[in-house]
Amino acid sequence: MSAVVVGDDGLPRPAWASVDPMLRDYYDTEWGMPVTDERGVFERLSLEAFQSGLSWATILRKRPAFRAAFAGFSPEAVAEFGDADVERLMADAGIVRNRAKVLATIQNARATLELREDPEGDLSAYVWSFRPAQTPRPRTHADVPTTSAESLALSKGLKRKGFTFVGPTTMFALMEAIGIVDTHLLDSHRRGTSGIWPG
Repeated sequence: MSAVVVGDDGLPRPAWASVDPMLRDYYDTEWGMPVTDERGVFERLSLEAFQSGLSWATILRKRPAFRAAFAGFSPEAVAEFGDADVERLMADAGIVRNRAKVLATIQNARATLELREDPEGDLSAYVWSFRPAQTPRPRTHADVPTTSAESLALSKGLKRKGFTFVGPTTMFALMEAIGIVDTHLLDSHRRGTSGIWPG
């Protein structure tokens, strides 16, 4: 049995990206493509933290509301959030109302600003410095890892720099989402399309 599902457009995708039109569009146009700007990496890091314990479809559906609630994920703006903002966010049904994750996002925005002065680089440069020498080459969904030595090291490094909700599984998902690793199935039409890794 093939690990991919061929869509009505003739393109092979993993099962998770083959049914829901929103997930299919995200898979086809965004997932695994390089994100190298600080705000973009901060947004993805924040959303991956909110996703912990939930489905990605839930987060993706709520992404416009998240962007509105968190000032477009501007680290400068979110770093200034205070108690009134926390209560506003906890009353916002458009997002995931988890106080620990809301507080983590604000803390991570502040840590992102501090990282600009770090000799190891800003958030984007630091996260990308954990790019491995090789990327997984999965044939089936079961072949796709959920952590790596690099995601574990990134998790530890970010925690040392004041970030929270950045466990190794969450960091591996971030690395997948922004193109640091390519976990597209070998038979998928997206394999090797990031320009970072060969097919």
